[in-house]
Amino acid sequence: MNTRRNLLALAVLPAVLLAACGGNDGIDDRLGTADPKVRLVHAVPAAPNVSLFRDDAVNPENTNVTNIAYKGASAYFDVSANTHKWEVKTATTPAVSVGAVSFDHHRGNKYTLVAVPNAGSLTEVVAIDDPFEKGLTTDNARVRVFNAAFNTTGIDVYLTAPGTPLANVAAPFVGVNFKQAVPGSGGNSMELEGGNYVLSVTATGTKTVLFSAPVTIDKNADWLLMPVPASITPNDMHVLVIRSDAGPATELTNAP
Repeated sequence: MNTRRNLLALAVLPAVLLAACGGNDGIDDRLGTADPKVRLVHAVPAAPNVSLFRDDAVNPENTNVTNIAYKGASAYFDVSANTHKWEVKTATTPAVSVGAVSFDHHRGNKYTLVAVPNAGSLTEVVAIDDPFEKGLTTDNARVRVFNAAFNTTGIDVYLTAPGTPLANVAAPFVGVNFKQAVPGSGGNSMELEGGNYVLSVTATGTKTVLFSAPVTIDKNADWLLMPVPASITPNDMHVLVIRSDAGPATELTNAP
């Protein structure tokens, strides 16, 4: 009888694991065996639409990353586990290079390429490496913050239960400077339970709220929160919610 129970448990286990993974998180992602995945986010204010090119190709990588508008975000797509050069160019004639980055791509990792403004009229492409190390049976959401708002200094970002005073909690995302991610590139996204939260952004080390909006994070969600400038006024921002494989970003406006 015990042998029959064990065999039944083994037969049921794969289905349980698949159900637990949910969303777009396959078991191969969580085990680190999936092909590397790449996506593009356009965060250069007032810039033309852009396209993504790999390894000095003549044509854009694919239709998924062609002619993307400012604040747009592509879905992930698979690439081979090798070193690749990625270049972002304007979707104009002639095309103008926004910036380029080269790095080694590892199985099980997801990479976000962000086109961001740099000093003056220059631009830059920043790569965020997400190892996607997530337990097989957890349904927690994963969240990372990247600051693409050139009109801010360092910021702290909170996700709190509705009605919770910020004075009573510590920021989970601390000191997110312009063109930086927290957790940093190469580290795992922060896990938290799905549910209703208040997203708050403050100047680093203070409780002075610069931005606030209610959000609902689904179980198994994979979010990149990206403050972007709403104007050139210091600390005037919107926040993009970039979901894994969910199409264009959702733009949150300040709702104090």
